[in-house]
Parts: sequence; C-alpha cells; structure tokens
Amino acid sequence: MINPSANGWIDKFFLTQKPSSVSVHPDLFYKKVRETGFIYGHIVSFDTLVPINTKGWIQNEISKIALLNTLYTIYGLTTKESNPESFVLKVVAFYNEMNPQGFSLFKKVLPNSSPSLNLEKIIDTRVQTNIDIISKNFSHILTNALLFVDALAFHQYLIHGTIPEKYLKKIEEAIVSIVSLALKTKTNKSKYDDLLIKLFEASVRYSKFSKVNVQNLEDLKLDYFTSELEKYYLIDMAGMALWSDGIIEKNEAYFLHKLAEFMSVPDNFVTESINKTNGFITKYKDEIPYFNYSNPVKHFYDQTTQSVVVLITRNKNRLYKEISESKELMVLLAHSTRRDLNEKEKKKVKKQLLDICKSIPSLTIFLLPGGSLLLPILIKFIPKMLPSSFNENLDIE
Repeated sequence: MINPSANGWIDKFFLTQKPSSVSVHPDLFYKKVRETGFIYGHIVSFDTLVPINTKGWIQNEISKIALLNTLYTIYGLTTKESNPESFVLKVVAFYNEMNPQGFSLFKKVLPNSSPSLNLEKIIDTRVQTNIDIISKNFSHILTNALLFVDALAFHQYLIHGTIPEKYLKKIEEAIVSIVSLALKTKTNKSKYDDLLIKLFEASVRYSKFSKVNVQNLEDLKLDYFTSELEKYYLIDMAGMALWSDGIIEKNEAYFLHKLAEFMSVPDNFVTESINKTNGFITKYKDEIPYFNYSNPVKHFYDQTTQSVVVLITRNKNRLYKEISESKELMVLLAHSTRRDLNEKEKKKVKKQLLDICKSIPSLTIFLLPGGSLLLPILIKFIPKMLPSSFNENLDIE
C-alpha cells in the first residue's frame, strides 16, 4: 500500500503500477482525467492500471497521486515513452523552470536527494492548499482545479524543451477572463459572482499583478491555444463557474457553445461538458465543501475571512514591525481605511505585502499556489488589527 506522506511514495507508486508503454489519444486522456475529478479539483478516483486503495487518506495525499499520475500520462502521451526514471528527471527540470522568479517555491528540495525524493517534496508543496493552516472547512476546489495548468505547461515543456515565453501568464489570464465573461452571462447576478471573479484573479501565480479586463470573447486571443487539452480545459472551467448556482441556463449554454466555436471545438463536446459537469457535481457535491452551502462563494469568503483574521492576529507584532518599516505602505493602508485605492496604489500594496509575507514563515501561505486569493482579505483586515495609533500617526504627513 502506498503512503503519500512518507518518503519513497513515488518509487512505490511506479513499483506498484508496473508502468508499461503509454498510448492514448489526447481526447480520451482528457475525458478520463475529468471523470477522476482532477479537472474539478475534487479527486474521486485514479486512472491507473492497478486500483489504488485510498482508505484513510486525506485530500492532499489523494491530490499528490493524482498530480503525479496526470503528469506521467502527459509524459507518455507526448513522448511515447514510459521510463519512470526519465520521467522523474524531466518533471523535476520542468518544475525548476516553472518556479516563479524571486520565490523559492521548492526550497525544501535538497541537492543531494534522489530525483524521486526531490519530486516528492515539489509535489507536496504544489498540492498544499490551506490545509493545516486555514480552517478545515476551507474549500480548496478552486486551487486544486488550477493544478491542471501544471499538466498543460508540462505538455508544452515536453514539446518545446522549455515552457514557451509567457505561457503560464497567458493560460491563467485566459482562465480568469473566460470565467469573468461566463459569469456576466448569468441572468440572476449577485455580489458573490463578482467576488468569485476576484478570487480567480487573485488565485493565479503568474499574472497576479495584471488587471484582466476583457469585455467579450472577441477580445480574447484564443488562437494562441492550439492543443485540444487547453481548449477542453478552458470550456470546462467556464462551465464549472457557471454551475455555481446549480443550473446552467440557455444563455449560459449559448456562451459555452460560442466559446467552443471561437476555439474550433465541436458542439458535442460542449453538450458533453455541461452534462459531465452537472453529473459530477450533483453526485459529489455533498462531499465537496465548496458546494455544501446555498451560496458557495459566500461560504468561501466567510470561512477564509475568519481564518485570515486569526492568522493576522497570531503574527500581529511581527507584521506591524515589517509594515512600519515601509512608510509608503503605511500611508497607503491608512488611505485604504478612508477611500478606495486606485489600481496603481493597489498594485503597490499587493507587491509590498507579498514581500513582507516572504519574511514571515506563518504568512508564506499567501505565496503558495492559490494562497494569494486570500490577499484581498489580508489587505482589508490589516488596518483593523494594527494598534490604534497606526492611523492617527499616519494622518500627519
């Protein structure tokens, strides 16, 4: 039995599965991955030759196996090879290139460790959402749904020998833009639809400081994405966002079909996507915290707000010390208590706060994949958690 929380689980995985020649069509691969729930961020099964017993596993352990297996299948699909050792070396090299500049996401990797142990540490960091730090009720479906971006980028890496310039930024901006446009088609809108868009904007890692503002599908440069895998994923992400109220109306379905038309995807895939998304979420929504409440986005916001306040409180003194050393940041935070900051000011606040979070171990959660979606809440509550003299002193400029 594999234990994804103990060293050596990758070697055990390949020993158990006894990898053979991988030959699968991209269309079939994607549909199988979707059936496992990996696309939706809630894994319910694995597409493996040998069944894996997950009894007693926690969600991030399941995500580890799912990510490894998906990357391995992509490797076989693209290279027509199946050697585990070669795969591990290639995927470690990929993640080293994928690592954002200025942020050592995989700092736990030791140079003298074996490639498989290094990959275990990378994957462990990659699938960490906010478990053990944020409330157990925190929904990680958004963050883990974006894990498929790794598979898409790895596919490009294997084809070109490197990740195409700005690829990660482009795919993330496409996701945010399409989700934003999809939610605009909803007949019954609420303030939480706007919040969902903001959460998507904040959850990406490579375009976090870019303001995505697309008004229609024509503005999107979707011809950049030529892989069927990319096209299918973008459509499913839009469909998942539209399902947030439990129903996809005619105008919403029309949007999905129009999106498919722009990317030259057959109508029957959209129909299947709608049915599969509805079927999966309807079947498993009681197991997915994100869909356990009448308004999932409100639940997400409420839970994360409470958790972030606790996190700020525990690091109050250190946070205040770091902030007080940046006069510009203090002034901007003070202004934010009395008026809305403009876009330029918001970018400055985000950048400086992220720099501060790097220096405080407990706050590195905001730097992990998906952790930055909590940043707006952090910005909102920092002034309230600082000493009362904070704002009074800032009034004197």
